[in-house]
Amino acid sequence: MSVRLTPLPAADADIWLQPAVHTYVTAMNYPRGTEYNRLALWREHLRRPGWTAIGAVTTVSAAELLRPAVRRLRVQAPWAPGERDVLVGIAYGYTGAADQWWNQQLRTGMRLAGWTPEEAQAVISDYFELTELHVHPLAQGQGTGEALLRRLLADRPESQVLLSTPEVAGEANRAWSLYRRLGFGDVLRHFSFPGDPRPFAFLGRSLPLPPGSGTM
Repeated sequence: MSVRLTPLPAADADIWLQPAVHTYVTAMNYPRGTEYNRLALWREHLRRPGWTAIGAVTTVSAAELLRPAVRRLRVQAPWAPGERDVLVGIAYGYTGAADQWWNQQLRTGMRLAGWTPEEAQAVISDYFELTELHVHPLAQGQGTGEALLRRLLADRPESQVLLSTPEVAGEANRAWSLYRRLGFGDVLRHFSFPGDPRPFAFLGRSLPLPPGSGTM
């Protein structure tokens, strides 16, 4: 499968947002209906300073497009002009700020873990929040996630990137493997967000990323 990367303009959100959220729900194996809650949140994120999004697009066969789950990924725009173009990956984020909920949760976790205010501020004073990075099962295992991440983080003005990801036994999934391979280290482990019973890890590293192919 040939996958190509493209910036996702905020002005085109009505075209790509629903397929992107569908990719997110499918990749995370969340129950159907989750996308309705996420659509409003992702739209709100579009307005945040430094917001940037990159999509992964591929062209599927006419037979594949007959499948309802694949048809929901279809996009048609100047950057995806084909009749059978579908969105199979999404990465986005924005500049972190103290008035954002995620930032406040991280600050709380650091305080409870014994970080001093000065130590915490050194980490969260200048960062890009990697908010979402997801690849549809159609395109997994081909380097799409790394390519998306490298394109998203290229030439960022922030000094570092931070993210949160669910804890996994032995760190044994593709997301953890990618983050560790690119040098992301622990910031805070086993944190519980309000309303979500799963433990999460906060990871981070300095920018820019180390050289790498990031090709698919």
